[in-house]
Amino acid sequence: MVTTKSPQGPPSDLQQVARVAKQMVTRYGMSERLGPVALGRSQGGMFLGRDIMAERDFSNATAAAIDDEVRNLVDQAYRRAKQVLVENRQVLDKLAAMLMERETVDAEELQDLLATNDVKMAPIA
Repeated sequence: MVTTKSPQGPPSDLQQVARVAKQMVTRYGMSERLGPVALGRSQGGMFLGRDIMAERDFSNATAAAIDDEVRNLVDQAYRRAKQVLVENRQVLDKLAAMLMERETVDAEELQDLLATNDVKMAPIA
């Protein structure tokens, strides 16, 4: 079900995006610049899905490179998301009208909307 309300809002979404991008770079080696390496050693266990503490095992220069890579990933994701929204404005306007009228749209209605309109996907980077 699609609704017009968001419980945590944009600030939480941005924090989540930055956290995932940082994990992509430091834990999963998903950075062309830094290569396929895991940076930062975890200490302790996991608590509610978060590391209790991570030990920094890299230089200030590497930390700056990590920050640059995270920024690049976030910027790239932003550009792709914006492109999808702009290219699908007509479909989004129809969805917004449905939500304004009824406040909720069920899965079947959303699937019908998407199936009967030309929805453009973002190219895979």
